[in-house]
Amino acid sequence: MTQILPAPTVHVKDGIVFANSRDVADFFGKRHDHVLRDVDQVIENISSPNLGAPWFRQIVAFDEGANREIRSFDMTRDGFTLLVMGYTGPKAMEFKVRYIQQFNDMEESLRKPALPDLSDPVVLQTLILEQCSKRIEAERRADVAERKVEAASATVAAFDRIAGADNSMCVTDAAKTLQIRPKALFDWMSGHGWTYRRPGKAGWLAYQDKIQAGLLEHKVATVSRPDGTEKVAESVRVTGKGLAKLARAVPGAKAPTNGGLNLDAAE
Repeated sequence: MTQILPAPTVHVKDGIVFANSRDVADFFGKRHDHVLRDVDQVIENISSPNLGAPWFRQIVAFDEGANREIRSFDMTRDGFTLLVMGYTGPKAMEFKVRYIQQFNDMEESLRKPALPDLSDPVVLQTLILEQCSKRIEAERRADVAERKVEAASATVAAFDRIAGADNSMCVTDAAKTLQIRPKALFDWMSGHGWTYRRPGKAGWLAYQDKIQAGLLEHKVATVSRPDGTEKVAESVRVTGKGLAKLARAVPGAKAPTNGGLNLDAAE
């Protein structure tokens, strides 16, 4: 009949997997004092005094019955490997492999998050409270976001009313609405990717991404000259949405105080 060997014994301390010298002695069929001698020899043979410190931890306890101190060693995988390196015999290799596999299994279980014990009412109640708390926080965030969207929409609508029937105004009028100098607004818009000029041309043009975002409009009109000829005039116009954005972004810009605007809420 094939003898079924017990599983090697390992344990966890401070998140590290250890084997104890007493368990190693039992598993390999050795006297514990001989295993202690072998551990002492391994530590003595390590060239650096501190090199083996993380691998072996001496455990000292007092045996009242024997009226003496008894000691053992907890050892990491590396310490265990050094200890059993010289162990030989028909089953030695199998024993070594089984112990190392036990280290592997325990370390793998530490890497995996432990599943909660739902049969424990305290654990179950804690999980329910955590889920309720997360749901309440998610609903609160959604409510805040909804209020910000509503405030932003109200701000844009108010600026749309200021912009007039065309829902837009020229940059000069936009500067007056924002209570800043037109040159300051032109300079800011050209310096922050809102408008640009073609080489050799005097007029300003709107960048396409600002048009697509609904911040600016590009108007083209035919204008009659005094001599009866016509020319094409291009101009950049700022929408209500663009005014709301500029009021928050341009230094010194101020929203009109008579429009019921709340730019802070629209951030």
